[in-house]
Amino acid sequence: MQRTLSLAIAIVLSAASLAAQKSKPLTDSELAEISARGRFLAEYDNASWHATDAVLALKPEDGAIGRYIARKTDAGWVVVFGRLNEAKDSFLIVYEAIQGSDPQQFTVKKYDPPQDDVAFYLIAARAIGTALRNSQLEKRPYNTCVLPLSSGQMYVYVLPAQTKTDIYPLGGDVRYLMSADGATIVETRQLHKTILENKPPDKSAKRVAGFHTHALTDVPEDTDVFHVLRQKPPLPEYVGTKSGIYVVQTDGTILRGK
Repeated sequence: MQRTLSLAIAIVLSAASLAAQKSKPLTDSELAEISARGRFLAEYDNASWHATDAVLALKPEDGAIGRYIARKTDAGWVVVFGRLNEAKDSFLIVYEAIQGSDPQQFTVKKYDPPQDDVAFYLIAARAIGTALRNSQLEKRPYNTCVLPLSSGQMYVYVLPAQTKTDIYPLGGDVRYLMSADGATIVETRQLHKTILENKPPDKSAKRVAGFHTHALTDVPEDTDVFHVLRQKPPLPEYVGTKSGIYVVQTDGTILRGK
């Protein structure tokens, strides 16, 4: 496996400051951290999507795959597909999809028998399972994302999946800060509560931006950035908070509204 890219997205978070409710506008560095995490989510989602297409083309057997986990490396994204073993002390990798020079192209390798992993993928799978068991999910598909932190801990995001073309759900998402072994939730952050299904505008209307307000938190969230970046084409999103209005630009940059 390729070595992990140290996430130098200055996510040496001051967890206390980011988890707390804000009563004043965020600093430039705090906004940059949110943008970095949102961009990571968009990359993770894109890699998982194209890697899944590549694996499904091989027609995997029913039950062979229980979970996918993506990991960013120095050479690009690697997405593995597999399941925990019965003892839950190893992650069995059945397929490994490696990104090529094009972000949409993945080369897939099948392992028969499955390859055991007792390091990153095991911990990530354990963390995802813990997060899902503690999530209040609606009857709809959800995606997960694992973001390793420089502290050795990791974030696990649980996000409503897109189920219809051109309709991008926003809300109903949670971010969990997990212990380094993936077994314990250190912090739970509900990013948005209600799921908004952002339908495309009428063909006769020209939509130039989106807007929503925050009731749970007083800051733009990682998934606000993700929401902007995954739309085709991306549209700016205005986010109303108690401390003011923020604008997520189409490149993920967050600006203070005027």
